[in-house]
Amino acid sequence: MAISFDKALGIHEQALKLRTQRAEVLANNLANADTPGFKARDIDFKAVLQKQLGQQQSQLEVATTDEGHMSLSASGANGEMMYRNPSQPSIDGNTVESQTEIVEYTKNALDFQASFMLLNNRMKGLVNAIRGE
Repeated sequence: MAISFDKALGIHEQALKLRTQRAEVLANNLANADTPGFKARDIDFKAVLQKQLGQQQSQLEVATTDEGHMSLSASGANGEMMYRNPSQPSIDGNTVESQTEIVEYTKNALDFQASFMLLNNRMKGLVNAIRGE
């Protein structure tokens, strides 16, 4: 009987990819915290993951509103990027709130680590099953 890795690994593989993409978006926000007019973005993790589970991956595009912005390309979100609403917008139009971005980045990193540990445990279980242990 053949092992179906898609079924055996569950959603953890897609979750890790999406967490990596979200980390890039959040890091991009932090990198542009002092860029006038920059609009902070984020990915709706749950919506994108649900979409990925039902569809093939597609290209995620991050808009740059100034030539000084860092470029960012990642795959998978298919237009599920959202703008973050700041609690205290700055005078120059930048909506990045560093503290919020750091908190979101840290939570995303912890969720990534949890998914990685679950995926690692599943892989160990598969190896043990193949060995007959």
